[in-house]
Amino acid sequence: MPRMLDVSEDVRAEIGDEEADRLLTGENAPGSYDCTSCRTAGDTEQERTSTVLFVGDETAVLAFAHATCIPSQVVPVSEEQLQGAVRSITDAHQTRPTATTAPVPSPSPAPAPAGSPGQEPPGPGQAVIGVTSGLVLVGGEILPALVVEPTGPVVRPGSESVEDEFLTLLVEQGFRPVSDVEQPPAPLEGWSVLLAMGQLHAILQPGGGGAAPTAWWQAHQALPVTDGWRAAVGRTSRVLVFAGPVGSVGQQPREDLMREALDRAASRGLLVAATMPLSGT
Repeated sequence: MPRMLDVSEDVRAEIGDEEADRLLTGENAPGSYDCTSCRTAGDTEQERTSTVLFVGDETAVLAFAHATCIPSQVVPVSEEQLQGAVRSITDAHQTRPTATTAPVPSPSPAPAPAGSPGQEPPGPGQAVIGVTSGLVLVGGEILPALVVEPTGPVVRPGSESVEDEFLTLLVEQGFRPVSDVEQPPAPLEGWSVLLAMGQLHAILQPGGGGAAPTAWWQAHQALPVTDGWRAAVGRTSRVLVFAGPVGSVGQQPREDLMREALDRAASRGLLVAATMPLSGT
């Protein structure tokens, strides 16, 4: 029986026309599946389903997701990451921390070299960014959020200045200053949060000239999120992304302390934010 599958051109190019056609006719596609994004049940015979191809250094894994959760796409991952994700699919008892951080490339309008553990400290124009996931009470509703904060100043690419322009760069890309965390931030058109195989992979921005979305921030290694965070995303299909300069929020051990830190940063004019859908547009 034909399946309600979305197979993007990128996925088709990787798996070939013959395999793509077998998927669409139902020959090689499952009926029911666990969504690789929200981890709830899906049915390729009853609802639009995305094919998501995870490509490692040596192997690739084809997964399925609700089309409302994530678009059909190719997701490059490390071989270690891919093998770990495969193990996590079969391990129903895997635990996840309440908040995680990882060093990643500096978000900026132009590419900048990445900083990562074991490498030399970032030079001028580079920064290591910490990303923390958590649930934040906003407007009386518990919402999934990400807090982005560098470990040092972020200068404008190509500039010889040492002035921290992290907030200015974000505002230029559409983030809005936050004066009151109680008010949900405005949506940022074309941007999205990529959650795949139950883990956080990237924050995507619109591609230039109508091209496919590109990673504005990408995890050095996929970040686990709590079941509660993933369930909240599944309920709202949106993520609040807060950002502040170095030292403005800090890495808080509890979500209530995270909210208090966000309030303090907002009161000092050191917080910007945007609301993003779970998948690219």
